[in-house]
Amino acid sequence: MPSHIPDSRPQPDQVLVDIADYVVNREIQSRLAYDTARNCLMDSLGCAMEALTYPACTRLLGPLVPGTAVPNGARVPGTRFQLDPVQAAFNIGIMIRWLDFNDTWLAAEWGHPSDNLGGILAVADWCARNAVTAGKKPLTMRNVLTAMIKAHEIQGCLALENSFNNVGLDHVVLVKAASVAVVMLLLGGSRDRIIDALSQAWVDGQSLRTYRHAPNTGSRKSWAAGDATSRAVWLALITLKGEMGYSSALTAKTWGFYDVLFKGRPFRFQRPIEQWGSYVMENILFKISFPAEFHSQTAAECAMQLHARVREKIDEIGRITIRTHEAAIRIIDKKGPLHNPADRDHCLQYIVAVALIFGRLTASDYEDDVASDPRIDELRAKIICVEEPQFTRDYHDPEKRSIANGVTVEFSDGGKLDEVVVEYPIGHKFRRDEGIPLLEQKFRTHLARRFPDSRQEVIIGLCLDKARLEATPVNEFVDMFVI
Repeated sequence: MPSHIPDSRPQPDQVLVDIADYVVNREIQSRLAYDTARNCLMDSLGCAMEALTYPACTRLLGPLVPGTAVPNGARVPGTRFQLDPVQAAFNIGIMIRWLDFNDTWLAAEWGHPSDNLGGILAVADWCARNAVTAGKKPLTMRNVLTAMIKAHEIQGCLALENSFNNVGLDHVVLVKAASVAVVMLLLGGSRDRIIDALSQAWVDGQSLRTYRHAPNTGSRKSWAAGDATSRAVWLALITLKGEMGYSSALTAKTWGFYDVLFKGRPFRFQRPIEQWGSYVMENILFKISFPAEFHSQTAAECAMQLHARVREKIDEIGRITIRTHEAAIRIIDKKGPLHNPADRDHCLQYIVAVALIFGRLTASDYEDDVASDPRIDELRAKIICVEEPQFTRDYHDPEKRSIANGVTVEFSDGGKLDEVVVEYPIGHKFRRDEGIPLLEQKFRTHLARRFPDSRQEVIIGLCLDKARLEATPVNEFVDMFVI
């Protein structure tokens, strides 16, 4: 007997509606959120400038067809490229993410909300340039900062209670969803059009985490977020051309996202969408000291504190114990060969070994010439990671959100150093007073890789002037970064 499938269109999924309402209607009042977004903007663009010193990154930049230039297209900071907004978003996105040095959000699903800046800045710049050409008022950097705050909130709040990695999906699905929502607003899309574009993001194919884990860890993890934010721009543009949405993209029985890819579970929310504001931006974690997977940041701090006491006795070390939290063990506790930089910057043992041996941890320390030092693998083999349940509880506590690690060094002769414990990395909200001056210095260091002193000072002067930055047209801001 034939089955009868109802063909009536349901009302849009409530999650899609609520996110669209947040994007369109929520006014961000928090000065702290805007100040943090400004720091995030500086940090993200600084990371992008640093990435331009790595050929593995720069070979992916530019137009898909060499020599293509787009009149009034979006400019790619630190380069001479002027591209369509989709390809510009990809370029900016991979530059920001390449070195694993931009901001981080840790929850049931971790990720890097500043990845959304690729799409945000490309679209805002493209819109601003075309507005100027048409004699209209361009978008300002205030619009960019607001979009950043809202993208952080969407990605971060979806991540709080929903683990995409547990079903094998990469966290960049959240970049796609957050980017498409705020990019639609920048493009002038209505509430209903934002709902349609959001549905496209969930119906779209989603990235597997294959490239983040052994035995397949590879460089795609450095451009996956650029791909996601650029895909969001593409979905937004075709939606604005009139492409329809899919109202039950999440909830449709058998064929929806929940049933196909999320084991039939609906999204859960620690913070109801109607209460969303700027929580994520205000609590974002900055990578200030080390370009390394964030669960290792405090372990690297511990190792740096121990360096002076062990640097002359590396060959006398018999055992190193790292007390850590469950997420660190699940993601970055690695044994055996490490095949490339992408493998090494996600290995807790490698990170601690380099910091103990050299008293530093930079992006170049993941390259083959450093990794070939036999002392690193010899020390890695002596490192044991164990879960500390209290660290895991504090990691998930919304009032703490700690990322604790403790490192103990024991010597072959039976000697032992006191354990060094760091609960909160320097980029944590609890250490903002200590961290922000260092974040600004990090920005200066990265700008110096690309620009002469005079240009550096102009850029820094504007970025540190809150009111002037927010009033600056996006195209004029981006032009400051053009080579």
